[in-house]
Amino acid sequence: MRQMAANMSETRDKIVAMADRLVRTQGFNAFSYKDIAAPLEIKNAAVHYHFPAKADLGIEVVEQEIEKFRSQTSRWKKLPEDEQVVKLTEVFRRHSQEGNICLMGSLAPDFRTLSPAMQAKVLEMANAIIDWLTQCLEQGRKQGRLHFKGTAHTRALIIISNLQASLLLSRVIGSSAIRDITEQLLADLRQK
Repeated sequence: MRQMAANMSETRDKIVAMADRLVRTQGFNAFSYKDIAAPLEIKNAAVHYHFPAKADLGIEVVEQEIEKFRSQTSRWKKLPEDEQVVKLTEVFRRHSQEGNICLMGSLAPDFRTLSPAMQAKVLEMANAIIDWLTQCLEQGRKQGRLHFKGTAHTRALIIISNLQASLLLSRVIGSSAIRDITEQLLADLRQK
């Protein structure tokens, strides 16, 4: 019985991981359960068993991303704020190397077609990221580690939008886009 439960949990985790990859590479509306089932060598019914509706799967993908983000930022909390921002840019660089775009950036074009529950979850993710970065920037400015004009919230929006765009540009013009953009963002924040 335990083995069966473990197998079910493992299958569920693989489904979520595959869905995450498909959202980041193709977009939420561009894949079906068949696109998940085939590479995992399971039946579509297995995907439906764990996630009766595609929105249920999408919500789980976003929820796991929120949890991962909160876990990462909790570990970064002991670092100086400028180094925390570096850690954030490293996450985007890693996604670029993997051929991914960020989850929020991938879901944004499909946002109006998502279920209200999934829209709420995507908004929760966006707010978590922006709120964390806003607080990090404001604290870094108070500590004299980060320098920028305007509000920390506006600067957080500028940074996130640039990081998202860098992933898209990297797909077209290569990895130099994300490298150049992140280096300039960090240099601008550190410049007095």
